[in-house]
Amino acid sequence: MSETYNRVYFVTGGGTGGHIYPAMAVADALSENAKVYYVGNKRNMEFELATKRGYKFLHVGVSGMPRKLNPKFFYWGIRLVRAILYSIRYIKRYKPNAVFATGGYVSAPMIFACIITKTPYMMHDCDAMPGLVTRRLCKRAKYVSLAFEKAKKFIPNKRSIVTGNPIRPEFATLSKEDARRNLGLDNKLTLCVMGGSQGAKSINNTVVEILKELAQDKGLNVIFQTGKKNYDEIIEKLKLIYPGFEQNRNLLIKPYFNDMISVLKSSDIVVSRAGSLSLSEICASSTAPILVPYPHAAANHQRINAKCLLDMGACVYIEDKELDPNKLREAVLELLDNPVKMNYLKQNTSHLARFDAVEKIIECLGSL
Repeated sequence: MSETYNRVYFVTGGGTGGHIYPAMAVADALSENAKVYYVGNKRNMEFELATKRGYKFLHVGVSGMPRKLNPKFFYWGIRLVRAILYSIRYIKRYKPNAVFATGGYVSAPMIFACIITKTPYMMHDCDAMPGLVTRRLCKRAKYVSLAFEKAKKFIPNKRSIVTGNPIRPEFATLSKEDARRNLGLDNKLTLCVMGGSQGAKSINNTVVEILKELAQDKGLNVIFQTGKKNYDEIIEKLKLIYPGFEQNRNLLIKPYFNDMISVLKSSDIVVSRAGSLSLSEICASSTAPILVPYPHAAANHQRINAKCLLDMGACVYIEDKELDPNKLREAVLELLDNPVKMNYLKQNTSHLARFDAVEKIIECLGSL
């Protein structure tokens, strides 16, 4: 017997985890009482994640906008128009009560389709400096939810609310002890190094140089996500610098961890880039972050995000161009040697955590 629902929602966002995971958190909550369709590009990671969760996936063949006026730009424009037409067709076929979009190029065709068909839509932006799609298309949104208070001044919509980023509910319930048990780690001080699903070469190459000192000499648990592209290279370097590292049972090195909730909740110190969703999950895990923003992020988003945390006393900040083994060693050892400072950062990140973002967004969508 098939389930029948009174309400139907489209959720759209993709390309990067910062757009996908907040969209997924909202989709999961909506799906408890409504029919949810996920709109994205089947060539991106949102396709695998959405279909794994059992959502019917509606494909829109759109890519990022070229920055130069050349033949590629006109080809992109044709594809965008086609994606908008597909989105209009999806709206007419499935008749959603509302659309929730997390910004970025993947969500743009559906938002244009909402404007054309007069379908209510809500937008969410995860960065301190909202992205181009959010800034340009938020005027007609019924609501705009934001991760940062600072972002409000860039949003020309009076119905903007600061909710924080939607995160998975397990961040509020999983203890550090249980998280470490999930990963097979001893219950002791833990350092996490990550640069997102693709890794961060400058962070990886720096950490390799001091990994033996941290994991063996200092006796830390170390969780090291290298990214898929860099894993083999890092392992070869480690074999030279830290022979026998495979025998250290409190050293976990993987290209990518599927259970990032356990990884972050296990951690006391996190060395990371400064993507907005990563920052939200770091704060929800009550960690002391050492942030190294990606210097080439669009519109300088990562630097702006990291500086927001720095201004609130919630991180140690290192510029990518200044990152080297001595600088990172100094930052980590300062926290290890000064528990008062480490706890100060942990308290400040925990105060920034927003565990009710999904609930607030669902409340807004329910009113549409």
